[in-house]
Amino acid sequence: MVTPKVTFGAVFAGLKPHMAALDDFLRLQVEAFEPEIRSMADYCIDTSGKRIRPALVFLSGWSDGDVPAGEIVKAAAVVELVHLATLVHDDIMDGADLRRNRATAARKFGPTAAVLLGDALFSHALHLAAQFPTTEVCHMVSESTRKVCAGEIVQTMRRGSMHVTREDYWRIIDLKTAELFRVSCFLGARLSGAAPAYVSDVARFGRHLGIAYQIYDDLADFFGDEQRIGKTLGTDFASGKSTLPLQILMERLPESDRLALVEEICGRQPGQMRLRMEQMAEYEVFASVAASVHDEIAQAERALHPWPEEAPTALLSQLCEVLRTQVGALNSAGG
Repeated sequence: MVTPKVTFGAVFAGLKPHMAALDDFLRLQVEAFEPEIRSMADYCIDTSGKRIRPALVFLSGWSDGDVPAGEIVKAAAVVELVHLATLVHDDIMDGADLRRNRATAARKFGPTAAVLLGDALFSHALHLAAQFPTTEVCHMVSESTRKVCAGEIVQTMRRGSMHVTREDYWRIIDLKTAELFRVSCFLGARLSGAAPAYVSDVARFGRHLGIAYQIYDDLADFFGDEQRIGKTLGTDFASGKSTLPLQILMERLPESDRLALVEEICGRQPGQMRLRMEQMAEYEVFASVAASVHDEIAQAERALHPWPEEAPTALLSQLCEVLRTQVGALNSAGG
């Protein structure tokens, strides 16, 4: 008998009332924006994404499937708004035209307006965070937002550079992606009243899951299917980002090919995406990057290992299986 693969749909099935409450809350937030930009904010605050970060808030604060408390919903909205703001800015920097199977904000409104729109989303997220009775939420979210921006800045400043070590890469993705996963788990567990030790371990789970997810995303930029993924692919290579797949390829290429790849990453020669894909297959880059994803997933699972009886543990662990399934799907598609 074949065990059914775990999917986002299966994991999120129990979150329907939670996501419905989040949708209602976010729709109300559109009215808080100035009339001149409400339609633009509404375009960004869509419901078509996976919403992994709000899901982490809900799952980390899980309590027998009850409809979530208002504070949990608000916290989920805060992390989603921060994430949406980063997507708006990422798409500008990457020159991406497609996000969630439709035009990016930069493509629809122009990059100048999109920069400011992302700023407005960030600002409103912090406005909501400041409404909690404790300053801890605002402190955590504002600090995490700064770290996310710092990670993006470091990555942007090092585009087109070959002076990016493996340690640099891990630091960048820890800041720009894992931090928001971590704080999502922290807020869910904290606001639900979980024990401090559990809050700490759930936050550690979120951090490792976030690192794994970003490595997977970098892998999908080369091996994914644009229609299935729902966004423009190949942007990392085109914009000179030194991600793990490229770093591993660089290490394995003979010197003449390595020098040619350096010229492409530095922008001195046009990128040869098809050739690099063929070389990744030849030098088994996919397997090495996938192994890094699986290692981070294992570390995430170890963080939850001491807490098998806690309600969120089994649900959060399913997200690890979902990510494993997604990596396998990339491999089947061409890895």
